[in-house]
Amino acid sequence: MQTMYYIGLDVHKRTISYCVKDASGRVYAEGSLPATRFDLDRWMKTLPQPWTAAMEATVFTGWIYDHLQPHAAALKVAHPLMLRAIAAAKKKNDRIDASKICDCLRCDFLPECYMASTAIRERRRTLRYRNLLVRQMVQMKNKISGLLMEAGVSYNKQRLHRAGYFRELLATNSGIDEGLCSLLRLCRETVVRLQKTESAVVLSLERDSLLMDRVERLMTIPAVGPITALTWALEVGDAQRFSSIKKAISYCGLCGAEKSSANTVQRTPLSQQRNKHLQTTLIEAAKMAPRYSPNLAMLYDKEKQKGNANRATLAVARKLVAYLMAIDRGQRNFQAVETNCIAA
Repeated sequence: MQTMYYIGLDVHKRTISYCVKDASGRVYAEGSLPATRFDLDRWMKTLPQPWTAAMEATVFTGWIYDHLQPHAAALKVAHPLMLRAIAAAKKKNDRIDASKICDCLRCDFLPECYMASTAIRERRRTLRYRNLLVRQMVQMKNKISGLLMEAGVSYNKQRLHRAGYFRELLATNSGIDEGLCSLLRLCRETVVRLQKTESAVVLSLERDSLLMDRVERLMTIPAVGPITALTWALEVGDAQRFSSIKKAISYCGLCGAEKSSANTVQRTPLSQQRNKHLQTTLIEAAKMAPRYSPNLAMLYDKEKQKGNANRATLAVARKLVAYLMAIDRGQRNFQAVETNCIAA
């Protein structure tokens, strides 16, 4: 029977520190290498076989994971918040961090986190780029409003960003001088360009063969549009990884954190350990959901009667998570039955 070798990797932008140990904990090799594909290939030729490796989740983890995975017996990614053995250490450097990751892997104490497939991560990157475009678009629209307010120009807030009204405002308002007019036109051109780019990005994802069927099924849920469906599909990846709806709700950041000690229980409104992209999208969808679904409208009214509109929105968002999980697991379109029960 071959001896398995365990490798801990401490990943950084320019360098990767490594520690190789056998099952007994004896150090076989340790050191550092440049964080390039060429150096990783040369380093892997020196490793004993078979080997399994682990690394902490960082912004650089993705490409290293993809490059090493075909050559490893197993490859794991550690959850950074759960890796207390490194964070609580009195003495901390790259060599020690790599050794501790290796020990956690060797002793099966590694707090492993989910790693989506390469195809899903590539499309997720595209969707998150779309979120950046939307933020920049909102900033430019706010800048247009700010420039007009600085000059004391009155305008219709609801119609400001419509092309016809905007042109009319620039042409007829005497309070807009030439310098301000050029700045406003530049801002408007930027908004239009961002809108076209954002629409093209969303359309490309909707038509993607990997996502098309799944997104169409998810969009059969009331109040779930293309952005909500794409965000769920790409941020969650495989819905089967959640063993219960409660765990999915926790991942989406729609429940509070709990700290209990003896007879004292402390709860926060919403946990900060969450997927912020899913949390934002689901809360926005939940605010619109009562308009499209009688069942969700009844749920919202019932919770709002307790005196808190935000709590009612969260209840609707949790129900949307339950719907999304049911559709993903059942692989069928959403159907509402008349007994106020939801079947998927």
